[in-house]
Amino acid sequence: MESYLLDWANLLLRWVHVITAIAWIGSSFYFVFLDSSLTPPLDEDLKRQGVSGELWAVHGGGFYHPVKFALKPPQLPAHLHWFYWEAYSTWISGFALFTVTYLWNASSYLVDKSLMDWSQGAAIAAALGLLAAFWILYDAICRVFGDRKNGDAIVGGLVLVLVCIASWLACHWFAGRAAFLLVGAMIATAMSANVLFWIIPGQRKMVAAIKAGQPVDPVHGLRGKQRSIHNTYFTLPVLFAMLSNHYSFTYSHPLNWLVLILMMFAGAAIRQFFVMRHGWKLGRNPHPLPYALVGVAVIAGAIVWMKPDASQAAAVAAPRSVGYGEVRKVLEQRCYLCHGEQVQMKNVRLDSPQALKQHAQAVYQQASVTRTMPLNNATGITEAERALIGQWFQAGARVD
Repeated sequence: MESYLLDWANLLLRWVHVITAIAWIGSSFYFVFLDSSLTPPLDEDLKRQGVSGELWAVHGGGFYHPVKFALKPPQLPAHLHWFYWEAYSTWISGFALFTVTYLWNASSYLVDKSLMDWSQGAAIAAALGLLAAFWILYDAICRVFGDRKNGDAIVGGLVLVLVCIASWLACHWFAGRAAFLLVGAMIATAMSANVLFWIIPGQRKMVAAIKAGQPVDPVHGLRGKQRSIHNTYFTLPVLFAMLSNHYSFTYSHPLNWLVLILMMFAGAAIRQFFVMRHGWKLGRNPHPLPYALVGVAVIAGAIVWMKPDASQAAAVAAPRSVGYGEVRKVLEQRCYLCHGEQVQMKNVRLDSPQALKQHAQAVYQQASVTRTMPLNNATGITEAERALIGQWFQAGARVD
């Protein structure tokens, strides 16, 4: 019953997390586009009101005319919309999902004894500690260097180094699947914390100053804008880290930390292309195509570098009739521990011909195609054994 309820919690939390993430990312992308596409107002009345930029757009059968005030509008409207619940809801649902999936079963999902043979409590403490440490160090970098001359470049370089160190540590401390997700969670935590501790508080101070009839300090807007820009570059790396758990060839690679760094770097470069493209169309930026090409080149290089060994591919493809006796020996060593007489994880049992026949498709998919089972390869299944299971299935999955 516990497993059944956890499955439902996982499904519902993942659903909520995806919905809120779409809302947050969508609004973030829109405002980056809006800021990059604003043009100086033409109407004299708008200029007198203090409008610094405007945009005309058409969508859904109507015309829209958003404008931006440099510091403050002539007067605050009765209803002012704030963009923060999207960020908070995304983090809360994501952390709840991480708890249900990884922390609840830390000994299975976080711990890889070939990397770190620590207790479940120690693994949980280390994972949560990394989340907090990444935010503290990232925030310190921004505080110390953010306001300096060439501060954006310095912060960008130091944050890149921090992400690389975090990726290396996570992939050497935790099971690969959890490590990738944890790095994504670290960056996502920093993104949400930017909203909670910098962007929204700065906006509240600006609103309070306007209500009190006091001058608005522009530093609050500048710092909030800086953190917002960081968030938009973090987005694609975080999405890759979160989606990678469905593709074991990434996190199971011997140099998985380097795979993660390369793909996140490619995502940031491609995001830079889209950010600059808005301004390029107005003649403000040089053509941003080189950034996209760099991102695509890094991905292409990773594809070539990570290609399977030719001898392994040939072994998988070689047709051979594999009987139940051969595949049973593999299952006894690699699968019965979690899917045998004593334990039936996910209500799957494989220690009889009838049960194996019932789950043959799933065994083939999990062990040979996606290679996600055994979990974290805790039982040490070999590539040859994965190939043997694949050949047995493709030959008809006979159990007689």
